[in-house]
Amino acid sequence: MMNSKNRTKILDSRLLYLLVVISVLLLLPLFLPKNHYFLHIAIMTSISIIMSCGWNILSGLTGQTSFAHCLFFGVGAYTTALLWLSGIHPYWTLPLAGVAAAIYSIFVGIPCLRLRGPFFVIGTLAAGEVTRIIANNFEMIGGAAGLSIPPPSSYSKLPHYYVTLICALCAIAISAKVIRSRFGMALFAIRENYEAAETVGIDTTRFQIYALLISSLVVGIAGSLYVQYIFYALPDKVFGFDTSISMILMTVIGGIGTLWGPVLGAILFFILQEFLLGYFPNLHLGIYGVILMVLVLFEPGGILNFLTGLRFRSFYGLTRSQENQ
Repeated sequence: MMNSKNRTKILDSRLLYLLVVISVLLLLPLFLPKNHYFLHIAIMTSISIIMSCGWNILSGLTGQTSFAHCLFFGVGAYTTALLWLSGIHPYWTLPLAGVAAAIYSIFVGIPCLRLRGPFFVIGTLAAGEVTRIIANNFEMIGGAAGLSIPPPSSYSKLPHYYVTLICALCAIAISAKVIRSRFGMALFAIRENYEAAETVGIDTTRFQIYALLISSLVVGIAGSLYVQYIFYALPDKVFGFDTSISMILMTVIGGIGTLWGPVLGAILFFILQEFLLGYFPNLHLGIYGVILMVLVLFEPGGILNFLTGLRFRSFYGLTRSQENQ
């Protein structure tokens, strides 16, 4: 059993590693000031991390696979676009975009949370398509043409890099707080056995609603950051089915229901996406399908689970070899 001294050493080493990583991320652009492509990759990766962490809080922890998170992403994007066009600074719209997405999730998510399994999937999928169609025909928000935002005359990617990085770190911190809390344990219990969780006194509906609100708020902020970066909100993109699929793929590839799995999955997914769209633009969806099929068949716990198992096997093998000497 691990004593308090060893536990303190492990926590101190993890904190040191985290501080080193954050310091490198903060200082890295200073050494690459003219590398706009690097900043593009870093910004979009940070947004992807926020999306995957947000999706994981609901679907990864409760086991309810949601296809409706594109709605919260789109609501966050359109909230920022509309407020920005009204004269409000885009950074001030970040919390408002998250709150708007959370409020919208109440109307969409609560009816869907009454469903389980494939019925929940179908319900969220239908909600996403209905919202996308409404947005395409709602002229007050630009209709199918979307909303275009004139970029500032003195625009630089560097400030947005730091803003997205800070938001990504906050999303990871929120995920860590949820996963390691009693609230997170209740969500895990719901995922493992819904009926048993109710039997031991867990209010499954209330806990899932709380998870939905946190999850949609985080994803709404990701949508806000996205529209601030590309200066455009298009219904078929921000409310699109492929946006929800991307969140699912990122989390499943990395490790669903874990803290660092969505982070690892988002990094790998976006880098892979850039490569595939550059070299295999007509085959990228098929390649995604093959990767997902291989993971589900051979490593359903994701790449993080594979790396953890590899590390454990290496450590165990080293220990056994030392015992035999």
